[in-house]
Amino acid sequence: MAFRHDTPFIQSFRIQLRIIGALLMREIVTRYGRDNLGFLWLFVEPMMFTLGITALWAGAGAHRGTELPIVAFAVTGYSSVLLWRNCATRCAMAIPPNMSLLYHRNVRVLDLFITRILLEVTGATISFVVLSTIWISLGWMEPPSDFLLVLFAWGLLAWFGSSLGLVIGGGTAHSELVERLWHPVAYLLFPLSGAAFMVDWMPSRFQAIVLWVPMVHGTEMLRDGFFGSTVRTHYSVEYLALFCALLTLTGLILVREAGRRIELET
Repeated sequence: MAFRHDTPFIQSFRIQLRIIGALLMREIVTRYGRDNLGFLWLFVEPMMFTLGITALWAGAGAHRGTELPIVAFAVTGYSSVLLWRNCATRCAMAIPPNMSLLYHRNVRVLDLFITRILLEVTGATISFVVLSTIWISLGWMEPPSDFLLVLFAWGLLAWFGSSLGLVIGGGTAHSELVERLWHPVAYLLFPLSGAAFMVDWMPSRFQAIVLWVPMVHGTEMLRDGFFGSTVRTHYSVEYLALFCALLTLTGLILVREAGRRIELET
């Protein structure tokens, strides 16, 4: 029997791709415009932040007391922070400025969040790849010890950022208090995220505590892929994956309820 290319699923999938594509183009033009660098700011902006943090850490002598190269340490640490933090921040209050789009039959609240998450993940990923390539070519970073592990860790961090974005975005649809709380919480999470330290550097009694923070596992895994046996890392793939799965489920429930509320109001 010949395979049918016009099944309802295929048709729905094509429509969904067109919707996401159109929303992506609209979001890029709205956010970055067509002048100057335009959409290139998508990854130039996170690159500038990462470069600034790298220069700050190097100038402050953050590399003293460790044999790890400060450039590689900063790039792996702060790039991972940008990945999950920007996803959540951009999803916060994403619905009000896009309410008019929801009058289109095929556009759903979830599409708005998927669009912003895709942009942030893409921008952070390109920034991470470009900076790593530049520093490796200049001899300031060594190539990853395990490329597949780096890829896997980045994928888990992207999943964490995406699920966190759904939770924060769906939460702000129910209460603006979520957005007001998220910004200070994001700053508080930065020093706990593992971006500026290795778990092994901490006293043993604090290691078990800090490993409750999910993004620490992703950052440790990323550095394990980069530095290999030169560092001792502590992480659990199962814990991070389970946390992401629960966060994704919570986020999808919040987004679904937000969509129902908007449908009732309109």
